[in-house]
Amino acid sequence: MKTHKHWIGQYNRVQEEVDDLEVLQEFLKEGEASEEEVERRYQKALTVMEDVEFHSTLNKPEDELGAILEINAGAGGTESCDWAAMLERMYLMYTEKNGLKTSELNKQYGDVAGIKSVSIEVRGDYAYGMLKSENGVHRLVRISPFNSQGKRMTSFASVFVHPLVDDTIKIDVNPADLDWDTFRASGAGGQHVNKTESAVRVRHLPSGIVVECQKERSQHMNREKAIQMLKSRLYEREIERQAAEKAQVESGKMKNEWGSQIRSYVLDDRRVKDHRTQFQTGNTDAVLDGEIGGFLKAYLMWDGL
Repeated sequence: MKTHKHWIGQYNRVQEEVDDLEVLQEFLKEGEASEEEVERRYQKALTVMEDVEFHSTLNKPEDELGAILEINAGAGGTESCDWAAMLERMYLMYTEKNGLKTSELNKQYGDVAGIKSVSIEVRGDYAYGMLKSENGVHRLVRISPFNSQGKRMTSFASVFVHPLVDDTIKIDVNPADLDWDTFRASGAGGQHVNKTESAVRVRHLPSGIVVECQKERSQHMNREKAIQMLKSRLYEREIERQAAEKAQVESGKMKNEWGSQIRSYVLDDRRVKDHRTQFQTGNTDAVLDGEIGGFLKAYLMWDGL
């Protein structure tokens, strides 16, 4: 019901703008409105229609779900760990600006700076649909702050986005297929180590998928969250399998494979470019501050072609 009401509301929104434009056009013919007023109203109606067209690309069942966002530093030590932390900040700022709620599920800090990996739960309407375009390898080129000679360095980090399954999606996991480990959760630099082994790690033997969770202080609650994370990964893998079957009959598009380099952030040239859609911007600071909506919209429109 909520979804249907949303789309009816969107339709009525466009209808209202078009009706108002037609009325203003009649006023123009009668000399009661100016061409400038009609142009402004036309541009507003066009913006509303394009916005609805953009959101209509979020038409898959999983698009409405929340998401689990995972960031992993690539090879390159401190540089890549710092880049992974920069990406984490970028996504957290994006979610905050767009009314999405986040909670940290698991985090491993770098030895010197940044993070080796992080898993974040993102909740809100169409969180997965908006963030699914971020799957892949993100490349950073910059003058390194960690290099005393001021050399230009290239760093990589991988991003994975999985739909967060809820009660509307049934996924059966056989307890006999699970291999559990427990360990002590820790914060930055090994501080705040729990006195009990509340953190959990589970391996799904048939698929080889491994997830960790140390969000809660209770091992029982961490086990429940880990199972949800595992189901999300299994669901996402099934979506990927179906997409691969569909891709066999398509041509001309870059394959959306894990490990493909999807975007480059070249800071000294002030350029961020998506290699799939060719969308780019010179405002690198804004992008790293979470202004990635242009990239997300460009991908959804491109993917829907």
